[in-house]
Amino acid sequence: MKQPFNPTPKGLTLLEIVDYFPTDDKAREHLESMTWPNGPACPHCGTNDQDRISKVAANPEKKVRAGLYCCKDCRKQFTVTVNTIFADTHIPLRKWLIAWYLLCASKKGVSSLQIQRMLDLGSYKSALFMMHRIRYALQDPVFTDPLKGVVEIDETYVGGKTKGMGAHYMGNKTPVVSLVERGGNKRSFAFDNERVTGKNINKVVAEHVHGTATVNTDESLLYSRVKRTHKHASVNHSKEEYVRMDGEDVVTTNTVESSFSLLKRGVVGTFHNISKKHLPLYLSEFDHRWNTRHDSDTERTNKGLRKVRGKRITYAPLTKSSK
Repeated sequence: MKQPFNPTPKGLTLLEIVDYFPTDDKAREHLESMTWPNGPACPHCGTNDQDRISKVAANPEKKVRAGLYCCKDCRKQFTVTVNTIFADTHIPLRKWLIAWYLLCASKKGVSSLQIQRMLDLGSYKSALFMMHRIRYALQDPVFTDPLKGVVEIDETYVGGKTKGMGAHYMGNKTPVVSLVERGGNKRSFAFDNERVTGKNINKVVAEHVHGTATVNTDESLLYSRVKRTHKHASVNHSKEEYVRMDGEDVVTTNTVESSFSLLKRGVVGTFHNISKKHLPLYLSEFDHRWNTRHDSDTERTNKGLRKVRGKRITYAPLTKSSK
């Protein structure tokens, strides 16, 4: 059974997105086209032979829901939401897809309260869980390709000020390190400890930066060991040096710093406060938008939707104390 899927137009606006998914059936068809590009595949046994999968006709009287398929190999039924972040959701799929679009189209993010109001969700809890599930789907748990070329690395601290503790108090801040392949992708990591250390930096560089890459950093001693494993060049911010030429090579960390400015403006202006526990989810959201910055909002949304399969998270792990 080969299911024909119609491609979504690349440059839809929000109003067109709402019109494009007038019903949950339309939203489900689009989700199927994103996660099953070659037709339905059984999430239970892995069968993707279209002759072994049949569509079950919807029958409300017999409580047979729309979008149901049956696998002839394992004899189990399934829908496109099984084994995805959409599993067991009570929120209509069309609202899910609109929320995806809003998150992917908003350069500095969109708050859960805003989503609750715009999509008329039942509670803030539902909206927050929904947005966290989307961020969880956007995460890349395993990176197979190291960053190459020129890789800019910098660190920052996310968190508010503590009254009476001084501007340099880090007890309520979470360190974040980002690596940006110049002209390419970005990867960000939050650390549990209160400060970034040379040991943390070296581990990240070893795991994510190709041995032939050139690393650009600031003058911090955190990066003193990087030159042992990679070609390294730095700029001296304390002397107001932000760009310099090293032969024909441009040495700067402006790219990674500009990505931090988007993150910080999102934290201050949109989310106001992000806990250390959930910061990695927000980093995956900002990294996804950065890595798809040359795409249209619709293409960026569709690339995110293709990541949902095999990812499930329940409310309990999100709310459980990290201590």
